[in-house]
Amino acid sequence: MKKAPSTASPFFTALGLGLAALLAPAAQAGTVYDESAAGDLSGSGAAPTSVTLAAGANLVLGTTGRQNGVVDRDYLSFTVPVGWQLSAITPLAGTGTVAGGLAFIGIEAGSQVNTPVTGPASTLLGWHHYAPGDVGNNILPLIGAGAGAIGFSGALGAGNYAVWIQETGTGTVPYLMEFTLSAVPEPASAGLMLAGVLALTASAARRRSRR
Repeated sequence: MKKAPSTASPFFTALGLGLAALLAPAAQAGTVYDESAAGDLSGSGAAPTSVTLAAGANLVLGTTGRQNGVVDRDYLSFTVPVGWQLSAITPLAGTGTVAGGLAFIGIEAGSQVNTPVTGPASTLLGWHHYAPGDVGNNILPLIGAGAGAIGFSGALGAGNYAVWIQETGTGTVPYLMEFTLSAVPEPASAGLMLAGVLALTASAARRRSRR
């Protein structure tokens, strides 16, 4: 028996696929770097360890602190793809600090951290001395407000970024930093597409009722 041709409109098919792509939830990411398994992150701002962020929460686990008089500084870099944004950096439970030390995170545009460890911060996009009270909270706005830095507000858009994390207090101090990658909102596009689907559905329903 010959199969009846599909009556679905190519326009409806394409529109449905586009709408599904817009409304589909982003896949959740996981741990993208764990020093206990993958080895130490780079200690050089000129050659940060490259990590790949996925949609959702991306966890970086590491240790910092001062051992034998030397501060263990960690540097990593990543790319935020077009259509996406870095919307949060959140220290999670287990992130430590040392009394008398300074726990620090800074972010710079590009694939390297060119800011010297002694400052000034003028080449950083932003920085923040994180503390126990920051655990569980998005510190990206605080980073963007770091004194002397270039500064920014809101999420960071598509581009390359390098991050610098350190604790100057004596000891081995763990940190768990969650980097959240989210899609750039496109309410106008989604709304227009949804309106088009509803209008065409209503028109098709009217034609069927007349028949």
